[in-house]
Amino acid sequence: MVYDVLLKLQKSVTTVPGLPYRPTVCCVRPCTMADQLSPDEKLNLITRNLQEVLGEEKVKQVLQERELKVYWGTATTGKPHVAYFVPMSKIADFLKAGCEVTILFADLHAYLDNMKAPWELLELRVKYYEQVIKAMLESIGVPLDKLKFVKGTDYQLSREYTLDVYRLSSMVTEHDAKKAGAEVVKQVEHPLLSGLLYPGLQALDEEYLKVDAQFGGVDQRKIFTLAEKYLPSLGYAKRAHLMNPMVPGLTGAKMSSSEEESKIDLLDTKEDVKKKLKKAFCEPGNIQNNGVLSFVKYVVFPLRGEFCVKRDPKWGGDKIYTDFEEVEKEFAEETIHPGDLKASVEVALNQLLEPIRKKFESPELRKLTNSAYPSASKTRGGGAGGDNDELAPSRLDIRVGKIVSVEKHPDADSLYLEKIDVGEAEPRTVVSGLVAYISQEDLQDRMVLVLCNLKPQKMRGIESQAMLLCASIEGEPRRVEPLDPPEGSSPGEQVFVEGYENGKPDDKLNPKKKVWEKLQVDLKISDECVAQWKDNHLMTKLGQITCKTLKGGNIS
Repeated sequence: MVYDVLLKLQKSVTTVPGLPYRPTVCCVRPCTMADQLSPDEKLNLITRNLQEVLGEEKVKQVLQERELKVYWGTATTGKPHVAYFVPMSKIADFLKAGCEVTILFADLHAYLDNMKAPWELLELRVKYYEQVIKAMLESIGVPLDKLKFVKGTDYQLSREYTLDVYRLSSMVTEHDAKKAGAEVVKQVEHPLLSGLLYPGLQALDEEYLKVDAQFGGVDQRKIFTLAEKYLPSLGYAKRAHLMNPMVPGLTGAKMSSSEEESKIDLLDTKEDVKKKLKKAFCEPGNIQNNGVLSFVKYVVFPLRGEFCVKRDPKWGGDKIYTDFEEVEKEFAEETIHPGDLKASVEVALNQLLEPIRKKFESPELRKLTNSAYPSASKTRGGGAGGDNDELAPSRLDIRVGKIVSVEKHPDADSLYLEKIDVGEAEPRTVVSGLVAYISQEDLQDRMVLVLCNLKPQKMRGIESQAMLLCASIEGEPRRVEPLDPPEGSSPGEQVFVEGYENGKPDDKLNPKKKVWEKLQVDLKISDECVAQWKDNHLMTKLGQITCKTLKGGNIS
């Protein structure tokens, strides 16, 4: 049945007025600039700003004989965001080096990854991705006639490809498949078979697209090594792999389509861009996990070759930098203020986004956007914001936090006063009644879960700006434990409930509607100490939310 649905999907063309789907443009033609470059110069363009290259000798060998064939694939799930400019700038490098470049819209992969794209939206999301990525490439001056666009189901449903999937499945162990997809495929306690198939299909794409190298983020390294290990077992050549670094999002963690606070959408207004950049993590002198600074390094400099920091004349006035190292050095020395850096990135970013916004003002593309990404209230687990009466857990803005300081409330012996980093410019002040249950020493520097969109409330004269979430069991004595995020979590990472990933949190929960109180009734701890809402696990991108011992407890 699934195969029949896929075949139908492959053959059908969902019509959007004025937007017939054309999956393939034309193959890359060697450009004049590339003809004038030596193989070493081409190699330098191909590999600059990459974090790692597997099989560099193969790349060198090919460049001595002909142009390199490269493909970059993207699963058509959530909306592309500004971090997509990082691979786009590398695609520009590949084209300057004369490479033949294929962009794969991996629609089948999008469904296999824990059904992130529903069947009925697959075709529409491919169309959206095609239009928005073309708009991105146009905004940075990449000629579209030098690219080849392919949809995964155009060839992944063929008899030959399907037989190779079965052949590969007879060789790859469950352990290897799960390990390969660990940083790409959504990880859950009981994974679907579809997620285990995903890495193998991505490996086979290299053969069926007839490329010399695959390009992607370093988070895909394990999939790339699986391809290098198993493709030769099928009688196919081992390809090279070109890996971009992972660019931090606005919260300092990986920029993610599913984490609203971590990203700037390609269609965000100028006001949205200003607001999100203002809240972005950009600590004075801190060059680690700084998404604003990384954008300058991996997008602005490769595309523009320079960066202008705009400053008030009393602080030295505007300054143009011609290499990133100088920008990084002066930011580390606090010669460049975070506010000036953000304001300058805002200007550069809006210059890139404006052509995309204008293109998507057309009625056809507005309709396509709304059809491919219907409002949360129209999708499973919706209910996002405002006065929407639907009680979905996606309305809760729950984030990972780190307690950076904790002390007794000056006017209440039973209350702690905590400063908690939730991925914003400044820590939030939280007042909690944990004095009787956990010591200050055990709370200091602890990773916790924080509900961030309650209305601030004064507690004994001090405003509490969020709620620290705990598991509890009533009785004599009452037992309380803070919830634990997965190991390796970072402040600001978003928490979601399985099956409700597409919803958007309310800006502020309306206290008169008692949204938190109604949802909180169904928040429990399972017999495995896993946090749940109506038997659906609370998760981050790294795994489940847990507590240490309070099986069957409530969450409050």
